[in-house]
Amino acid sequence: MITVTPAAARQILIAAEQAGMEEPLLRVAARHDDETGTLEIGMGFDDRREQDEEIRSEGVILLVSPPSREPLAGTVLDYVETAPAEYRFVFGRDPRHEG
Repeated sequence: MITVTPAAARQILIAAEQAGMEEPLLRVAARHDDETGTLEIGMGFDDRREQDEEIRSEGVILLVSPPSREPLAGTVLDYVETAPAEYRFVFGRDPRHEG
């Protein structure tokens, strides 16, 4: 499914603590854009829903709804330096899941 790197987990847990969340639940959603053929991925703190799959990775609980499960398979969420002193979350593919 989807995994979180230690660097991304650290930032997610910091943001959850700053927001005063007791249990940080991070929803990750994905869909294929039919026009561009790209995969669009979004994330944000949310509440549990009955149909959600819960994935625990690096101390973070990820919530994934059924339509997002397949597109997110083999995805890694990381937090990287994109330019000097500029950091952001990025989604990539886990090479172990490449065909």
